[in-house]
Amino acid sequence: MSHPFPPPPIQPFERLQASDGLLINAERWRKAHNYHRVRQNTHYQCLNQPGIVCGLGVRDIPAPSKVEAKYRDGRWVQIQPGIAIDLAGNLIVVPAPYDFPIDLEVANTEPLMVYLTVSYIDPEDLRTRDSRDTVRETYRFDQRNSTLDISEIEICRILLEPGKKEITQPTDAFFPGYNNINLRYRRLAQARPHAIVKLAQLNHSDAGCDRNFFNLGYLLQSIQPLYSYLQGTEEAGQVTLSEKNIQEYDILYLTGQQALSFNDIELDNLRKYLSTGGVVLVDAPTDAVPLIESTHSLAEQLKSPLKTLAEQRRDHPLRTQPFLFAALPIINQRPIEISTNGKIILVTGDLASAWGLDKELALPRLMIRTAQELGINILNYAWKRRQLIGLQQEDDTGKW
Repeated sequence: MSHPFPPPPIQPFERLQASDGLLINAERWRKAHNYHRVRQNTHYQCLNQPGIVCGLGVRDIPAPSKVEAKYRDGRWVQIQPGIAIDLAGNLIVVPAPYDFPIDLEVANTEPLMVYLTVSYIDPEDLRTRDSRDTVRETYRFDQRNSTLDISEIEICRILLEPGKKEITQPTDAFFPGYNNINLRYRRLAQARPHAIVKLAQLNHSDAGCDRNFFNLGYLLQSIQPLYSYLQGTEEAGQVTLSEKNIQEYDILYLTGQQALSFNDIELDNLRKYLSTGGVVLVDAPTDAVPLIESTHSLAEQLKSPLKTLAEQRRDHPLRTQPFLFAALPIINQRPIEISTNGKIILVTGDLASAWGLDKELALPRLMIRTAQELGINILNYAWKRRQLIGLQQEDDTGKW
């Protein structure tokens, strides 16, 4: 169960043992006060995730007059005052506007994505001879053209075209274009969810296995507003059973029409994945008889036959957690049917077709919402199953 923002290290706190006659020197004073700082930061890390608290807007500006003429181009931005909190729980306070040049060059004919970031700087890490009684905690702005460090907070991103072109505000803030300031991917500081659910489409020999791929993204987007204890990744992955990285995902989504056919290596990887708590969701159209029958055969081959949800306990989590279902949703005039053995969930009725936008934009909102709620029940079940199984295995997180 990976999380983009790992919890703090599992290690005990140590504080100064006070007694009469204790001599206070600089080291002991620092240790006594650092205890409270670390404890506060750890409290934030445990319950929240990093991001922007307020402000830190970005606007395009003319080049400041004080800079040399050769640097006065149209690629200057101004970062507005604001507050952010980083992964370690440190407050980043930007008290005044800051002018910043975007000076990365686009070296070839392809556009370049540039990320503008801010990060916390501990004054004790700075080489300074300042002998004042107080020091100010500070920050650093950077521009990146690659994956950000986990300690950095993204302020904006800009897709630069080749050539020295000006940076501008987008005409439509929701759909920025080339050389526009893009603020859509800024992460806000907020309560930490119990888990980030990772979902991947399982690609196989059926040509129709990817027909609902974009709807997986809509389902992941729906998790946080409908059930804030969980959160989805920004997009679904794509894997095959021959890949070892399937263990990264809580649930694998599979669809199509044809019968399932896996070789010995794929079956072995599937067994390992299921044994560590992973779940496979088979989403079959009503008329996909070969897929439905082969899924039942696969479950029997794994010595764990599927049973319908009606044969399960009335309080089965697929029916009750977090959303309560008596009758299952009706999709395309047909009721959804669910069979499961705990490891494999077979949904008959093409559930994922109602998780997002259909081509005709004709699906009623209530149908989409109901389908998404059942989808969240499935994701919540997969996450919880993996968590419960993981808690019964050796854990080395305390060895960080």
